[in-house]
Amino acid sequence: MTPFLLETSEFIGEDGNEKFWQFVDTVKELTVYKHGESVRSYYNLILKKAGQFLTDLQVSLLKFALALRSYSPAVHASQQIASDEPPPEACPAFVSIHGQHSCSTKEIKKLLKAAAGRPKPYLYKNDHTYPGVNKTDVPVVILYAEIGTKKFTTFHKVLSEKAGEGTLVYVLRHYVAVSSNPQKMLLSGYGVELAIKSTEYKAVDDTKVKGQLTIVNAEDDNIDEVQGFLFGKLKKSHPEIQEQLTELRKHLLESTNDMVPLKVWEMQDLSFQAASRIMSVPKFDALKLMRDLSQNFPSKRFWHSTKSLSLFFQHLSETIGVHPGDGELFINGLHIDLDIHNPFSILDILRGEARVLEGLHNLGIKGEHQGKLLRLPVNAVDDSYALDIRHPAIMWLNDIENDPVYRSWPTGVQELLRATFPGVIRQIRRNFFNLVLFLDPVREESVELVKLAELFYKHKIPLRLVIGFVFVVNTKDEIDGFSDAGVGFYRLLNYIADEYDLSQALLSMLSMYNKVDVGETLSVDTVSSYLKRKFPKANAERILGVESEYDDKRQDGALFHQKSGLGALPLALFNGVPLSPDEMDPDELETIILQRIMDTTTAFQRAVFMGQLTEGSDVVDYLMEEANVVPRMNPLILSTDRQYLDFTAKPGDLFVDDWEDTTMFSFLDSRDKTAVMNYFSLTLDEDGMSAVTMWIVGDFEKVSGRKLLLSALKHMQKASPGVRVGVIDNPSGKPSEDNTVLYRAIWASLLTQKNKAAAEFVQKLLKEESSQLLQQGTKMKDLLIQVKEGLRNVGMDDDAFEKKFNTLEVDFIRSQQQFCQDVLKLRPGQRAVISNGRILGPFEEQEEFTVEDFHLLEKITLSGSAEKVKAKVKQMGMKKYELLILKVEASDLVMKVDALLTAAPKGEVRRDVHFIKDSHRWVLSQVVNVRLQVFMNCRAKLSEMPLKSFYRFVLESDVYFLANDTVSPGPVARFMELPESPLLTLNMITPESWIVQAVRSPHDLDNIHLQEVSGVVTAEYELEHLLLEGHCFDLSTGQPPRGLQFTLGMSRDPLMYDTIVMANLGYFQLKANPGAWILRLRKGRSEDIYQILTHDGTDSPADAGDVIVVLNSFHSKIIKVRVQKKAEKINEDLLSENSESKGIWDSIKDDGEKKKEDVLNIFSVASGHLYERFLRIMMLSVLRHTETPVKFWFLKNYLSPSFKETISHMAETYGFQYELVQYKWPRWLHQQTEKQRIIWGYKILFLDVLFPLAVDKIIFVDADQIVRADLKELRDLDLEGAPYGYTPFCDSRREMEGYRFWKTGYWASHLGHRKYHISALYVVDLKKFRKIAAGDRLRGQYQALSQDPNSLSNLDQDLPNNMIHQVAIKSLPQEWLWCETWCDDTSKVTAKTIDLCNNPKTKEPKLTAAARIVPEWVEYDNEIKQLLRRVQEQEDTAAQKQTPSSSQHKNDNRRDEL
Repeated sequence: MTPFLLETSEFIGEDGNEKFWQFVDTVKELTVYKHGESVRSYYNLILKKAGQFLTDLQVSLLKFALALRSYSPAVHASQQIASDEPPPEACPAFVSIHGQHSCSTKEIKKLLKAAAGRPKPYLYKNDHTYPGVNKTDVPVVILYAEIGTKKFTTFHKVLSEKAGEGTLVYVLRHYVAVSSNPQKMLLSGYGVELAIKSTEYKAVDDTKVKGQLTIVNAEDDNIDEVQGFLFGKLKKSHPEIQEQLTELRKHLLESTNDMVPLKVWEMQDLSFQAASRIMSVPKFDALKLMRDLSQNFPSKRFWHSTKSLSLFFQHLSETIGVHPGDGELFINGLHIDLDIHNPFSILDILRGEARVLEGLHNLGIKGEHQGKLLRLPVNAVDDSYALDIRHPAIMWLNDIENDPVYRSWPTGVQELLRATFPGVIRQIRRNFFNLVLFLDPVREESVELVKLAELFYKHKIPLRLVIGFVFVVNTKDEIDGFSDAGVGFYRLLNYIADEYDLSQALLSMLSMYNKVDVGETLSVDTVSSYLKRKFPKANAERILGVESEYDDKRQDGALFHQKSGLGALPLALFNGVPLSPDEMDPDELETIILQRIMDTTTAFQRAVFMGQLTEGSDVVDYLMEEANVVPRMNPLILSTDRQYLDFTAKPGDLFVDDWEDTTMFSFLDSRDKTAVMNYFSLTLDEDGMSAVTMWIVGDFEKVSGRKLLLSALKHMQKASPGVRVGVIDNPSGKPSEDNTVLYRAIWASLLTQKNKAAAEFVQKLLKEESSQLLQQGTKMKDLLIQVKEGLRNVGMDDDAFEKKFNTLEVDFIRSQQQFCQDVLKLRPGQRAVISNGRILGPFEEQEEFTVEDFHLLEKITLSGSAEKVKAKVKQMGMKKYELLILKVEASDLVMKVDALLTAAPKGEVRRDVHFIKDSHRWVLSQVVNVRLQVFMNCRAKLSEMPLKSFYRFVLESDVYFLANDTVSPGPVARFMELPESPLLTLNMITPESWIVQAVRSPHDLDNIHLQEVSGVVTAEYELEHLLLEGHCFDLSTGQPPRGLQFTLGMSRDPLMYDTIVMANLGYFQLKANPGAWILRLRKGRSEDIYQILTHDGTDSPADAGDVIVVLNSFHSKIIKVRVQKKAEKINEDLLSENSESKGIWDSIKDDGEKKKEDVLNIFSVASGHLYERFLRIMMLSVLRHTETPVKFWFLKNYLSPSFKETISHMAETYGFQYELVQYKWPRWLHQQTEKQRIIWGYKILFLDVLFPLAVDKIIFVDADQIVRADLKELRDLDLEGAPYGYTPFCDSRREMEGYRFWKTGYWASHLGHRKYHISALYVVDLKKFRKIAAGDRLRGQYQALSQDPNSLSNLDQDLPNNMIHQVAIKSLPQEWLWCETWCDDTSKVTAKTIDLCNNPKTKEPKLTAAARIVPEWVEYDNEIKQLLRRVQEQEDTAAQKQTPSSSQHKNDNRRDEL
């Protein structure tokens, strides 16, 4: 069990590191109360402490998170990382300093001394690092301790002091000293289903189970109304006949619970009847009733007329696309897909919503306005931006719209919608696809690119490109064409363009490049000799020389390139979008451009179809007006990783002037510092409301800082009066009167002057001459006079300015410096820009942020959501007040709301779900105070029972305590008052990433028949593993590397789990538990041939060799891994039998291994006690007929606890090996709902990934088979190149002819002359199977066919028979499988195996059939029964010897229980 206190700290830690440490400080020694108080009051104390840092709403969510144990895996993960260290003996807390450990604070000093010589430890993304001074060159100390204990406090005191001084980095990881008696905890957040089974064939074991008596509390009888009697009321009004009433109620319940099948006409309106019944009760009971109906549907009866509800459902499907019968959940208009989400992820969504809503509330936005702002479409961050290509510096080689060459092409944009063959690019006389190349003529990379461009142009056929060039050549004036080939080239180009025309000039340039070989560069000689050859009359000196007339605009290209901010040459833009450097490889470029053309064609088609692109539009203008087109590229502004200030604190009245008082200011936390921070700002917009507010942060006594502010002011004056500019000083040194003169002057002018005057004045102050005068000691008064001469016609109020300037203290600058340090995380003197709360920076020393950058930043901020927020704030009635103060407030509000909304994680579009009539509203106040609306979405004309199961969802809204104040054992699923007649099977419905196993239950959970059970059926499940899933691709081919193996482990034990990559989506899955794991390629062929290049979704940097994955929540974890073959192994194949490189030594070694490993591998699946009984007999019959060692492989997913307990004893007695394999059904593969069909799926769909690569051949034997021959014969049978062999169905028993479905209809035509095969016994050549990707083909076909519920009725058998043309089947000789239903009695003598097929004619139960058909079956059965009896007796005597308490804890303590 993980302590509540640690889980709470993790919950608070999600709100930020600062809060986490404040909480830790508050609860330093809280655990002393743990022993004195009851568990309940200790829990309440924790909540009280947490309440200091959380709002009431968040505290409710915290309670829910603690009830769900949502943060338990995070605590567990730290615990596991600690155990990997490993912890020193008997040590409640310890530090690890670069790999050395100590239990006492005294040794820290000594260990720190030598730490620098040892490598630093690896820190994870979610480690808690103490917020000290950020230094990189100091030792890292990791403290493993339990928050709130004395031992923790002593360590924390020492370490936090040292971290504050900056002598070490202090990291805390949770560690609870392991107790001798670890308790398991009960989890919630999953569903349990009891499905009703078909009893056509009896499949129940007749072995008796020892019953258990369990007392069940009667308070769960909360079903008040039974068949029209309201028993609650009756008992109140007639207390004297209480017992008789209870009897009557029981009788009525039992008579209702006999489930009589409904007639079709009764079934049709079930959905409406249920709905109208729910609508007819009071609102509060309606939810209860709804839950009861849906959970116990099969045993309910309905007598209610249906009212006309169908009109309403029509409306639903039209407005939000919900079809009748679908269930959908919307939270604040966000659509929650319940296939993907579980309670843990919904808790996270609620938490995110709470943050945004509370933020809006704190900013004073209430009621409906909140909803309006929430629904604003905040543009998600684009990851591809395009540059505007309408620029004079681009020289276009061709122009499809105007060049005569293209005259014959049609011009209509509608042509795009005409059907063509796939991959054909339409000929349309429009500039749809534009390629711009930025080249330096003298670089060798340019040669190939120019040749490629020529190729594109000359072959007008494949690519309809408009090609443009930007030449970036030397811009120095004194250089001429005889000394620099680039300049010469440019002048020659201009000459030809003047004489002829531009495209002729560019064409001749192409031919000039043909003289240059690849790998060389353009030389001055090539240029001048070309000129002499082509234009013998021309005067070379006049064209190329110093005095050339053809030199104009030479700087244009270089300037355009510099302003665009694009980076290193050569560059290509496709429709303005830059190609990445690796796409610029000339070999790749053609395919990449083709791909881009295909992608953009679909976008154009959509635009034409939607009418956004019409005949009259200019295509290039249309392209350049898209939202992602920017005037220049600046990765800093465009990056997708953005940080925002949090403006949502509600500062009390206390604080308003605190920011001038530095000491008070330093005590606030960063949210409050941000709220108190006072910023005056300039705006030239008279309307007064600005959508964008920029703060300039820097040291204005330094040139770089002044430059930054000047650029901002210039941008504001030139481009957009609607921007506000604020200033924050971040001085390099300690602020004093002397070194802050300039800044104080700026500040004073902002406070006292009108906007225009202030802007002009500040610009003058920032000029270098002014600041030099100030540094030389010129008095402000004299400077004023000088500056004023330059100020034109702007009235400036000198006196107010001087008065303010002389009285300004330095204190407020100290506060600003502290704000920069604590909140913006800047070092003194560093510069940054903050735009509507988004922090850009810190800038590097030399980095420039120009006027163009401000322009871009404003555009990006506006296109996010600032414009929309401004419009909404205007509507909210701020317009009424024309007072200046409110204008300022309105602009502040826009800034704050914009920061809040854009910082919130982007979900899907929020839908506004409105309905005609508001039928039901009630408040579910168990977790959070929500307004809940439930809409009945019925389906008309049902033809079968919609729900065939009983269901419970295990979820609690708070931690519950028993009467004696101890924590209740936890949430469980209880099924009360179930009907006794049907046969039920139990299914667990858990979150995607859970792997659960039944660990204790004497009963057959697959066949629960309540009539035959005395007492209560109980079952205990355990969460055994969390799943790590991933997708893996080979970077060079883009294909999944089939057969690649991964291993997962810890640093001490690197190989704990392994897996194989599928070809479908490159999918792989690994079992894991909370903790930090290392993913590696498996030693052997995988590691020899491949290497891991990059990975995302992991916790180590993308290029780190070791892939580290931290599992610290119940959410699914999905990673992506990209691998590549090593250079020398490029031609090797993972799955090939033998590679050429094998030496003689290897081959000798291989033969030795073959001899040693002669094993028969037998695979089987079983579920339910009866089939497990058959399975044991099948095993025994296999062992009796072979001399070869046998290894059995069982599918673990559905085995009962009793089978798993006894199999080891059986293996010991009969001398065989066994292994339990398991695989979680992948989420992307169509899910089956019926347990039997799931098991069939496992028989065939995962053969390539269930077994290790070392297993060459596997034989599947059905559980209900009896073997009479040596299976070694079958293993060694030649499959003649087929991946698997099956036996065909017998034709010899004539009287069954009418039941042979494969002789007619679909199967007869599909199979042609081939036979239909039975899936009870098959042999698989796994090497061949993997090599031809049979598994991936089978899964692909299954995915296509299974969408239709009527196809694949016998999944495991129909699928391989359906695929017989793609994946060949070798037909095994008939004697390998005899079954009485289909084969005649004469052939039984030669039978090698006998299968107990179901007989559709007689429907004889399997147990009686077995004893009748196979005489030896009864002997086998008795032999195994005796063995099991002996095992039971041994266990009973062992249990008596042991004390009762110790036997309970023999299970592995690392698992969490369900």
